[in-house]
Amino acid sequence: MSQYLETAIDAARKAGTLLRDNYETDLVVNELHDHDIKLDLDVRSQELITDCLLKAFPEHALYGEEGLAGNSESDWQWVVDPIDGTVNYFYGIPHFCVSIALRHQQEIVVGVIYDPMMDELWAVEKDGHPTLNGREIQGSSRDQLKDTVMTIGFSKTKESMDVGLKRYKEIAYKVRKTRMLGSAALALAYISCGRLDAYIEESISLWDVAAGILLVESVGGKIELTPLSSSDDQFAIVATNGKITFD
Repeated sequence: MSQYLETAIDAARKAGTLLRDNYETDLVVNELHDHDIKLDLDVRSQELITDCLLKAFPEHALYGEEGLAGNSESDWQWVVDPIDGTVNYFYGIPHFCVSIALRHQQEIVVGVIYDPMMDELWAVEKDGHPTLNGREIQGSSRDQLKDTVMTIGFSKTKESMDVGLKRYKEIAYKVRKTRMLGSAALALAYISCGRLDAYIEESISLWDVAAGILLVESVGGKIELTPLSSSDDQFAIVATNGKITFD
């Protein structure tokens, strides 16, 4: 295990402990939007992660949902979602995680996703095999749409929701079951260990999926990211186990 991966795991576990300790307590809401919530705990979790990562690698940059830190000129950039599934967390639904990735010259080389409620930690390095709690994992072998279970995310704008609903109607009839779980990072983690076969969403941010992309690709899965013109580092995503198509 490299020092990069070891440090990312340590940071993810510490942030996960913070989230678990504050789960179902009185939470401070920083922003309340029609389809999203921003918590003070998002900020506190990112600050904890930032402290862990930049203390170990002070020359690196950090790009997270709650802002930037470190050396903005660095070729090394940590991409962090301090709570992926904040709405779930706020409503007491125990499906959320911490997501940490490391990019070197725009290439993802480390990915860690930690679900503190299940105490499940996915970890991977570039050209390595991904693990779940230290055990090597692989994606599903299902290759027929009629046999698959997939998750669909619905984003925060009317435009992306309308497109997502149209796509959902087209796909729902073709697969065994669909699920709407509320965490992009965990959707990708679940594909990497065979629990899900695909994930689709019309608008997600880089920090939502960076770690999960490396997990999925490391087990032979496929990721299609389509950049959105509305914002930098915003994408539509189609992720699969690499064996199914939607044509």
